[in-house]
Amino acid sequence: MGASSSTQQHPPSEQSEVESLAASTGALPLLQNAFSKLAHPQTSTLPLQSLQQCFSLNYDNLICETPKVADSFRVLLDNLGPSIADLFFVPEKGGLSWIEFLRGFVKCCGRMPASMLLNTLLRVFATTFARAGLTLKLEFESGDADCKISGFLRPIDVLMIFWMCWTMWWDARTRKFSKGKEEIFQPDVNHLVLSAVESCAEVGSDVNFWDCNISDLEIQLPVGKFLTWTLTTVPSLTDCFTQFVYARLQSCVTSENPSEISTSSFGDISSTKAQDTHLLSPGRAWTISLTFRSSISEEFLKLCCPVDGEEAEENLLYRGLNRFWSNIEGYHGPLLILVSANSGDASDHETSARKWIIGALTQQGFENKDVFYGSSGNLYAISPTFHVFLPSGKEKNFVYSHLHPSGRVYEPHPKPVGIAFGGTMGNERIFIDEDFARVTVRHHAVDRTYQHGSLIPHQGFLPVESLILEIEVWGIGGRSAKQMQMSYKKREELFTEQRRKVDLKKFASWEDSPEKMMMDMMSDPNAVRREDR
Repeated sequence: MGASSSTQQHPPSEQSEVESLAASTGALPLLQNAFSKLAHPQTSTLPLQSLQQCFSLNYDNLICETPKVADSFRVLLDNLGPSIADLFFVPEKGGLSWIEFLRGFVKCCGRMPASMLLNTLLRVFATTFARAGLTLKLEFESGDADCKISGFLRPIDVLMIFWMCWTMWWDARTRKFSKGKEEIFQPDVNHLVLSAVESCAEVGSDVNFWDCNISDLEIQLPVGKFLTWTLTTVPSLTDCFTQFVYARLQSCVTSENPSEISTSSFGDISSTKAQDTHLLSPGRAWTISLTFRSSISEEFLKLCCPVDGEEAEENLLYRGLNRFWSNIEGYHGPLLILVSANSGDASDHETSARKWIIGALTQQGFENKDVFYGSSGNLYAISPTFHVFLPSGKEKNFVYSHLHPSGRVYEPHPKPVGIAFGGTMGNERIFIDEDFARVTVRHHAVDRTYQHGSLIPHQGFLPVESLILEIEVWGIGGRSAKQMQMSYKKREELFTEQRRKVDLKKFASWEDSPEKMMMDMMSDPNAVRREDR
């Protein structure tokens, strides 16, 4: 490896130790190839400028719904790559030696506790801010990853952090695809920013979550509270940074000219923008993915960045207010159901500004049962603020989905007909009636299955009953679950078609035909039939 011929000598034990740390991440072969590709052939050291170029982002077009914020964010992106290189990869003299290169990688992407990774991400953000000439009220006690951070963040700072993480994730995910269009789409993540505001702001901060502009909010969020909120709400946020570093170093290895790393877009970016018309927009799907540290996160990420619109649409099992069961029947995999509704009286013209979205994730498909069932699941407040409510472990009333009985059977105590999540029979945490016309959201005190918290801003103790605007059900079980459902539907269609066919040749005469029987019943329904004798 290049370390043996480096002009800077290091003790063999130090090299062995840092290589062991790098190997624990599984990236040692990648680092060896990247160093060989980027190192100067004569000095066997890696010029810092080459590494800065490797991490640089060069998007020509920034698609953003907030032009006022876009200008500042574009400056941040221009300084992100050099900031990463300058912060972690520090040469003693001249270029980076093999040991210094490994040491820098371990500092930013090594195996460490989640809190240290989050501190590292904030340090990258603060360094980029300073390099861009912007003001940020954060102070780090030392250069260690586990040092104490003091100060506060504004809501606009939090928005910039989320957009920076989205950009790094997007770049890491799309770098291997077409390089024809160098543009980046910034999704709407206001629900995530307002969640941080609601959870971290000092007592007394009164925010109208339905009518506020993030860039105009002058609220101070203590960084300590923000760190705690991030670790509990979006624990996978730091993966965006580590994946970006991995992907960029991989690009250096595969690129013919390492000094010209191109930033690319994923096919047609309009496919991602088109998803904004759904309740599960790219920003909301990305936010939900950040709540997981499991394989299901990948299924949500696919919805953020589809190859084309059809790939996302095939996972949308249901959208509307009718034919629910026929669309979700036969799907045996995780399902995400989203419900949008209005607060207040339906005749009130102001309710359009108080729209909210809640959701529930099940680990299995819906079944027609008159009891609660399920093995796990999550509840979500999606909009205007985001919160996730994990299983509490106290009860297992995850899902309830019950249709009217097919036969006319008398029931002295009929079970509720509809769909519910959490709570108990008659006191469900979320209940959707059989007509999909109304949704009832109750206080978390009735529920021992999911964690406590408000699904709607300013939700009181009394039940909230609202008119449903729209419902979506998304299949999160991957392609195999969708293919199994398609096979199930084909079988059901075949059976239905066979049952509809009647072979009239089996009837010997008109007297025995079903047509004659029906006409006789209509003419004299009280006449004695052969089958009644």
